[in-house]
Order: sequence, then structure tokens, then C-alpha cells
Amino acid sequence: MEFLTFKGGIHPPGTKELTKEKSIIKAPLPKLVVIPLVQHLGAPAKPLVEPKTPVKVGTKIGEAQGFISANIHSSISGVVKSIESRFHPAGFNALSVIIESDETDEFETQEEQDIVREIHEPPLLSQSEILERVKEAGIVGLGGAAFPTNVKLSPPPDKPVDIVILNGCECEPYLTSDYRLMLEHSEEILLGAKLILQALNATKCYIAIEDNKPEAIKILKPLAQKFGFELAIVQTKYPQGGEKQLIYAISKREVPLGGLPFDVGVCVQNVGTAFAIYEACKFRKPLIERVVTITGDVQEPKNLLVRIGTPFKELIEFCGGYIDEPEKIIMGGPMMGITQPDDNVPVVKATSGILVVAKDVSQLAPPLDKTCIRCGSCIDACPMGLLPAKIGDYIANKNFETAKEFGLLDCMECGSCAWVCPSHRSLVHLFKYGKLKVK
Repeated sequence: MEFLTFKGGIHPPGTKELTKEKSIIKAPLPKLVVIPLVQHLGAPAKPLVEPKTPVKVGTKIGEAQGFISANIHSSISGVVKSIESRFHPAGFNALSVIIESDETDEFETQEEQDIVREIHEPPLLSQSEILERVKEAGIVGLGGAAFPTNVKLSPPPDKPVDIVILNGCECEPYLTSDYRLMLEHSEEILLGAKLILQALNATKCYIAIEDNKPEAIKILKPLAQKFGFELAIVQTKYPQGGEKQLIYAISKREVPLGGLPFDVGVCVQNVGTAFAIYEACKFRKPLIERVVTITGDVQEPKNLLVRIGTPFKELIEFCGGYIDEPEKIIMGGPMMGITQPDDNVPVVKATSGILVVAKDVSQLAPPLDKTCIRCGSCIDACPMGLLPAKIGDYIANKNFETAKEFGLLDCMECGSCAWVCPSHRSLVHLFKYGKLKVK
């Protein structure tokens, strides 16, 4: 069978067998959480609490500022210890609320406290009510981009959306948090997709799953028919889960360079985001926890339901600790993840996984002169249709404006070019540097 796909891409080892059969379990409640006031694209949230303020689970501690921003909520009950600058796992310092637990785990509202996990539809809500509940809950894209979801569900009036794509590809190696969600909370995810369609007045919904997930396909196929959705089985290839790549694979609509999905009438939402939307609309539950894959060189890799702000160290210890002293700790997967300075950083809304990499795995390629040999491999692999070698040359020579003209800002930093480069050029590092200089 020929599966849907896109031009370019690569086939790194999946390495998902460590956790794909591990059911989601709740991580222990942290004794202290560090909750950054920026866990989303856009403006940081404004703190609403002060030191010594008592909070409960779900108390709003940060309020969105401006159109592109997101609310922040306490993930535990306790007392605000301090509000100070702390290292953010995205690689910068951010104002953060530090909360000490009182170990009661008391929720802000009785409605949240008494969540009944019977699966049925949320109350009938209007379009504006759905958007308001999503905004109030502080939901952002849980696939990694962390774009405020209420903004994504509010396209300009002159650019209506008719197609919604539910992204269950999870093409990043090692990660299985979305896969387990699809197995264990499939109906809630599709109820969330139904709410997304209502919010956008869209008419068509595709559920995109890579062909290497037969169990998820088996579960979701009859449910998709029940909801009037269509299952779109796509080829297992990286980065199949990229928005623009997925849109082209399924609809053959091509998002223009510099454009956004709503320019072609499409909205892509991660399955984890759809699940969070369901919980926000059904229970008024804010985004205080998410599923995180703890994997790699730990004693017992797991998929955990984790409270936002939990230190990486506690989760790794809950998984039995390190097998050996790690060479790297990465937030996310090996292709687009971010290497951390240590294991004291907190889980944020964009933390889909924690990957521990041993020294023998993370060895860099043999030292070469890293000179481009003009083989064209990076051009074939680039899912955005760019010229990575050329852009890299311009950046290396500090010709940033020309790099921009050649599409630097359209690079999604997927790492496909660096993966296939026989000279082992650090192309993604060059592109990140070039973008900073251009901006």
C-alpha cells in the first residue's frame, strides 16, 4: 500500500520500543515546582501572585498579556515560595513562580476536584465559549511549538478554515507520549477534535497516523467512522509530523513560504492538544499536567503524567535513575530537542519527552574539515525545499541578508540536512545563529 507523504525527509531509527508498550502512569506529586511565566510563543504572562500567597491546583498564577500569550496555572497546592528568574529548558532565563507543596493536592474548584472519567461529550458550547475555555485553561500546542491554542483557533475572517488535521504522527525518535494517549484516551481525543471543528466552523477532519502505529490505527479507525472523520495513514518518515509537510501529504495544499496553515484553509492540532481541549471544555481543567516520555539510558523508561514545573531529576529518579553518568539530557527527541545543562530544569508545557543519552551513543562524528562537497544530499532531504548548503555558506560568511533571501526564516530546524551531510556540517547550529542575527 502506498501511504501519504511529502517530498524530502529522512529515516532515522525510531527507537520507540523502549516505551511504546508502557502505559501512562501518574508521576509522584513534586514537593516543589518551578513554573516559568513564559511557556508559550508570545508575551510572558503577568504574575498574579506574590511570595507567601497560598495556591491550589489550578489557581491562575500568570495572566496572558496581549493577543499572543497564554495563562499559567499552579500545578500543585501549597504556598508561593518566591518569584524569581530561573533557567528555562528552552535555553534562557525566565521569571518563574516557585511553589512549595502542602501535599493536600486540593483543586481550585470542586468541578476540577470531582473529575469523573466517564467518557461522554462536553456540554453543548458555542464557538465563543469553546474559545474562552481554551484561553482560560492556558492551552498551547503540545506537539512542541507551544503556540497559544485559542489564537490558532481564531483565524482571520478572510481566511476561513475548512480542514482540521489531528496530528498523531509523532515522528521524532524515542518519543511515545502521543502514541500512548491515542491508545488510552482515543475517544476523548476525538471529542476534542469535534470541539476544534466547532470552534473553526470547519467541515472536514483527518486523523493523521504514521503506518508504524498499527495498534493506534486499529483503535481509531472505527472511532473515526463514528465521528464522521477520516483516518489518514501517512508514511513513516521524519519530519512527517511537521505542519506544512502533513498538510501537503494529506490535502496536497502547499503552504507558501512565509505563510501559515490558515492561508490554505487548514488547521493542524496535536492529539495531546485535542485531549487538553476536551478536558478544558468538559471539566474547566487548566493545562497543569501533560504526558512525558522518560527514555534513553534510564533504568526503567516510562510514559508519565507529569505536573508542570516538576524537576527533570525527580522524574529520572522515579524511572530508577541513570544507567551510567549521562553525556546529554535532552528535552524532546534527538532531532529537534534541546540539550539541558543539568537535570534541575522543570517540565514545561512543551516538554514532550526527556531523553537521557549515554556517552557511547552521543559521540560526535569523526573530526573532518566540514567543508561542503556539493553532493546535494541536504537539498534532497530538506522537507521545506530549501538549499541548506547554500544558506549555511552565506551564514558562515556573515552574509545574513542573502541567507534570509534564500529562505533562512522558513527553515524548521528539523535537522534532516545535518543528518545526511557526509561532511558533518553543523547546519542547524548555523541556521539558529543566522536567525538570531537576522532578527
